[in-house]
Amino acid sequence: MKEETQKKLKEIKQSFRFLMNGVASQSMRDKGLEYHINWGVSLPHLIEMANEYGKDYELAVELWKEDIRECKILAALIMPHDQMPMELVDIWIEQTKSQEIVEMTSSFLYQYLSYASVLAYQWIASDVPLRQLCGFLIIGKLFANGQEPNERGINEFLDQVKATVQDGGLPEKHAAINSLYRFCELGEEYEGIAKKAFPGFV
Repeated sequence: MKEETQKKLKEIKQSFRFLMNGVASQSMRDKGLEYHINWGVSLPHLIEMANEYGKDYELAVELWKEDIRECKILAALIMPHDQMPMELVDIWIEQTKSQEIVEMTSSFLYQYLSYASVLAYQWIASDVPLRQLCGFLIIGKLFANGQEPNERGINEFLDQVKATVQDGGLPEKHAAINSLYRFCELGEEYEGIAKKAFPGFV
């Protein structure tokens, strides 16, 4: 690790102590959000910190290695979208253990990757719940941004939504249904396809 990155990492970890929110941290623990360390720092504070440091590949990689909630979120915020290889994404998703981090990484990072749709279709077919959840969150964001799927993509998406609504856990079902609404918003043609696949649903 470069000396400069090491210095920034130390600085960041120390700053969490001053921003610590014990009530928020305890509340997360009560809801089952377990991290090795959780300072309860608010998202606006973390976004502010990310803006201060700017995009920084090496710092993001080192932050992610820390089993600390705030470090993981900050890593997603400062990782440059055009520099993250798929191999690294595989490592990050493998090491993701909470719904909160899935939501943060999909929202701040994964949806902007040039191969985001490849990840999304791969993950919605996964039998790992957090990975599947991440896939549906990404695909929902891509649809919301006007990205239209091809015919094969449409069929795969609808098949996975059906399977998830039938057998998935609550967070995955919720994300699958939300992504279906985003799909309908792509236009009348898509809404018609969704209505045919899910009569009486949309």
